[in-house]
Amino acid sequence: MEIIRAATTAERAGAYYVRIQAMARKHQIPLNVEFDEHDTPETKYVVVVDNYLPVATCRLYPEDDHHMMLGRIVVLPEYRHQGIGSLVVREAEAWARELGFSTVVVESRDNKIPFYESMGYVADLEQKIVGETFTCFRMEKPLISLSSSNHQ
Repeated sequence: MEIIRAATTAERAGAYYVRIQAMARKHQIPLNVEFDEHDTPETKYVVVVDNYLPVATCRLYPEDDHHMMLGRIVVLPEYRHQGIGSLVVREAEAWARELGFSTVVVESRDNKIPFYESMGYVADLEQKIVGETFTCFRMEKPLISLSSSNHQ
């Protein structure tokens, strides 16, 4: 497995491929809903590749000067329960830390809360987010040892 911080069109396409296969197709999510205003040229993507096949992804974008949102965290179904989800989240957290953010945020579906809690996230069950596709809860995790406050 190779972890990539997407920098090229092909690498970004890998992130989109995983999202289309594992979310849009499985849950019948229209592309204009799956790919929203947070998918911009400035958005950062982590992609996990098995040989040539993209198998997992996560997108990152700043919420403000301190909070980095991790979202669209997806692993292809046949690759789940192998630790790849944790791997992609840890890489996204490391990238957010390197960029100077102090906190990472996820909006988790209720059935995924235990996964994120196992990685140190704390759920705010008062912040229920009812979206077009899923109902989610805001979860946060402070990042340790900031290297700088320069957001690139």
